[in-house]
Amino acid sequence: MVVKNQIKFIKSLQQKKYRNEYGMFVAEGLKTVGALLDSHYKVEKVYTTQEGALSFDEANAELITQRELHQMSAMKHPNTVLAVFHIPKPRPIDYGDWIVALDTISDPGNLGTIIRLCDWFGIGSLVCSLNSVDCYNPKVLQATMGSIAGVNIGYTDLESFCANAQVPIYGTFMDGKSVYSQDLTKPGILLMGNEANGISAGLEDLVGQKISIPKFGGHATESLNVAMATAILLNEIRRR
Repeated sequence: MVVKNQIKFIKSLQQKKYRNEYGMFVAEGLKTVGALLDSHYKVEKVYTTQEGALSFDEANAELITQRELHQMSAMKHPNTVLAVFHIPKPRPIDYGDWIVALDTISDPGNLGTIIRLCDWFGIGSLVCSLNSVDCYNPKVLQATMGSIAGVNIGYTDLESFCANAQVPIYGTFMDGKSVYSQDLTKPGILLMGNEANGISAGLEDLVGQKISIPKFGGHATESLNVAMATAILLNEIRRR
């Protein structure tokens, strides 16, 4: 039986300040928890309503009721498994391949989708500004569908990071040059801006090449969703 203090602790990890304080986060669902258990992430505890639902060290597992799962879950319809993991320290950035950098991404769904895209296109390093949404936010984790296990994610002062970058920086702007005319064969940093305001002025000065996705129609459409734009740009980068 799960005691009230355990439930209170797990619920507290839905808030960033407590994730930072304890250095832990909560993941939910068979796919996400399974992916994290098979990765470098260190597990603290697994709670499940179904014995044998996943393959893991039984010493770290506890069988719970559906009611208890609902009490500790951030999801409206929790799915069988919830686990607490330790937040790992970011690994060194690999400048030998493309890097995605995010400037003030605020929507959890967008960040989760971009993490999933990085995993799909084999982008090993994702760098976020300090004011971007936390990658261990429950809604972000749900959107990643377990892909967070395959991407090295770090938060830093993005202006300082870009100022000291060892590779070219490609920033996305509505008036940038068409991505289809760029030589993308060598590694660089793909910088994506905020959903409403784009790339901030301080970072704009550090961009070596402004790029855009050409618009062929849809006169009522002013811009693309940042996650959608990231998908198109990463596809073009890998196509080369």
